[in-house]
Amino acid sequence: MRFARWPACLLSLVWTLLLLAAAPARSASAEAFAYVTNQGDGVSVIDLATLKVARTIDVGRDPRGLGITPDGHYLVTANQADANVSVVDIATGKTLHRIAVGKNAEFVRIGPDGRFAYVTYEPSSTGKPPGKGEGDKSADGKSAEANEEEKPAEIAVIDLSKSEVAARLPASPETEGMDFSLDGHELVVANEGDNTVAVYDLHSGRVIKRIDVSSYGGNRPRGVKRSPDGTQFLVTLENSDNFLVLDSHYEVLKTIATGKGPYGVAFGPDGATVWIAAARSQKLEVLDAKSFAPLASIPVGKRCWHFSFSPDGAKALVACGRSDDVVVVDVAKREPITTLTGFHEPWGIVTYPQSSGSLETPH
Repeated sequence: MRFARWPACLLSLVWTLLLLAAAPARSASAEAFAYVTNQGDGVSVIDLATLKVARTIDVGRDPRGLGITPDGHYLVTANQADANVSVVDIATGKTLHRIAVGKNAEFVRIGPDGRFAYVTYEPSSTGKPPGKGEGDKSADGKSAEANEEEKPAEIAVIDLSKSEVAARLPASPETEGMDFSLDGHELVVANEGDNTVAVYDLHSGRVIKRIDVSSYGGNRPRGVKRSPDGTQFLVTLENSDNFLVLDSHYEVLKTIATGKGPYGVAFGPDGATVWIAAARSQKLEVLDAKSFAPLASIPVGKRCWHFSFSPDGAKALVACGRSDDVVVVDVAKREPITTLTGFHEPWGIVTYPQSSGSLETPH
């Protein structure tokens, strides 16, 4: 390209355009945020660049589980006290839809293609009941809570394109953590109430395998996590202080001891480590992902059930419900960096861009 005879103004414009083309692309998607459900007050949005709460999003009462659609447009929360799910426009913070689910809605997992959200609820649980007359009403005029008292536990499958419950999968008492198979065709669910792990075929909605964890000395399964390569699943057993290792066919390979009260579980950002929230020990434990040998034990707060890594893999953020804080951990050094305060019984945490954590597995 020859510039010598070009007017100075045109040359300046061309040079500016060349510089812009060479510069790294910048967009809103480059920003990273963590979303934390507060059982007492909405969803706190943490700017991961500053580690400060940027805003609070109002959702239903007692929000617990949450998920973000793969495109980053919508936040989905399970509102335990309202027996429903909120679908929120992340850009505006406005709730677009409230979808009745069932009593004690708790966990949320959004399918790999972003079309369906899977929400557990626990009709027989002793969780805090909603206020009189404040629940959603169904077609028969009864509150959702009243109807759910007469139903067994289920997993509500919400079609996010239609903002309605498309199906309900029959479940065991007190359904807890969930994760998908690598191909997205199966869903693995921990059932705290009857000490089982159930595997669903999502095409038919049927249970294709059920594991009695008590046969392996287990008690109260809570968290479920698939390995990045899909060859293993880990299931934490809260009351027996260990976790199960399952293969890709959901056969039990071994049990691994942990600290007291293991709940949230996730593979580290590089897949080489396993992180366990041992809530009753007030520790975040790190293990080798192949040998399961312990590598570190990181002090955290009280009732720290769920955690997420930052999208760049440098930090882990742990929601501690009885400390009313979020502990930020340096992943490489395996030690706390700081503690963020001002939360109200934080329960769950996910990030966008999506990253590995106890409530999320990127696809």
